[in-house]
Amino acid sequence: MSTVFHERVNRISYIYLNRPERYNALNKEMLEELLQIVKDVEKNDDQIVILAGKGNAFCAGGDISMMKDFANKEFFDDVMKTIEEIVLRLYMMPKIIISALQGSAVGLGLSLALNADYVIAQRESQVGMLFIGIGLAPDGGGHFWLQERLGTHKAKQFTWGLKQVNGPEAKAMGLVDIITEESVVDHATSLGKTLLTTPLVSMIKTKMMYHSRSKETLQYYLEQEQKTQWELRNTDDHKEGVQAFLEKRKPVFSGK
Repeated sequence: MSTVFHERVNRISYIYLNRPERYNALNKEMLEELLQIVKDVEKNDDQIVILAGKGNAFCAGGDISMMKDFANKEFFDDVMKTIEEIVLRLYMMPKIIISALQGSAVGLGLSLALNADYVIAQRESQVGMLFIGIGLAPDGGGHFWLQERLGTHKAKQFTWGLKQVNGPEAKAMGLVDIITEESVVDHATSLGKTLLTTPLVSMIKTKMMYHSRSKETLQYYLEQEQKTQWELRNTDDHKEGVQAFLEKRKPVFSGK
């Protein structure tokens, strides 16, 4: 069964993360599938794209089981380059992208969600970066999205805080744009249908003007995130964070 799938309905493209038994945690194969689908969506005529997750979560971030393979530099570089290409293609896609968050959107999953032009979440949704819990820093452009939405100072503290916030709190902070009581995909579809009745070409021109100007900054963060993650994976705190996660206990960090 495909871990990511795409369907088109009434001029809207839907991209679904489809690994619900793992809360849509992203592993190498899933990221490669996602990249291919993003490439396919780029080529079609739909002007609205909805990014959602199947099951009880949008995305639990990168699959922690993949960490053991990160000792292989070639494997690590392949994964990070795939993430980089997904991020840049979504960011520069001349369409309106809506992310629909149910349940949790954390780590790389939150970075993916924040790439959208509109972020819709349920009241009960939980969002957080959480990389610091395993001794890492955000990737997937997380530094870029948080700086854009929160400002540098608050972005640092949110990254360091190991905090998950619910939908209304995330909206108050500026991480989420719309809160809904109904199915997030239904709400995203309603928004998409409304946008299809507006001068979308004008909207997309505005988007591309901003994004073309900021693309270089996003690329800088993606390159630095890859370099930083490789350095951090060798720290004692990262090893302890991963081991504690696997053993379902609280980590004991040493600052090394």
